Amino acid sequence: MTRLERPIPLDDRLCFSLYGASMAVGRTYKPILDRLGLTYPQYLVLSVLWEGDGPSVSSIADRLDLEPSTVTPLVKRLEASGFVTRRRNPEDERQVTVSLTEAGRAIREESACLAQELLSASGMSLDRVMALNEEVRALRDALASTYGHQRRAV
Repeated sequence: MTRLERPIPLDDRLCFSLYGASMAVGRTYKPILDRLGLTYPQYLVLSVLWEGDGPSVSSIADRLDLEPSTVTPLVKRLEASGFVTRRRNPEDERQVTVSLTEAGRAIREESACLAQELLSASGMSLDRVMALNEEVRALRDALASTYGHQRRAV
């Protein structure tokens, strides 16, 4: 490993660039999510459900790399909005499963424009955005494995 001779300027730090990019994506999505009545974390929960309906709260938390105690209030708000239903697993009362309602399935179509909005706002090609995403995922996975936290393969 190379030792740095002087501090790296903020704009040259990868962590700051990733943070800024994340904030910019959030600002790009916000008007659409506001119109849909969703927050970004709620959208992520719905995205997990669109990949496969009926997971447990713990499974959703694992997929999003969050604690179940963080996901539970998100799911409760989605239920109050009519997008999901929660149900205790009859085989294990400690486990709560989450299922999409018809409104939860329908909002997938309405949110499909988020990807297009990101491409349009970025001015990048789909191939470039996909390659960038692949690089960021590789960085995330490498850092996670360094500190003994393995993400589930997607």
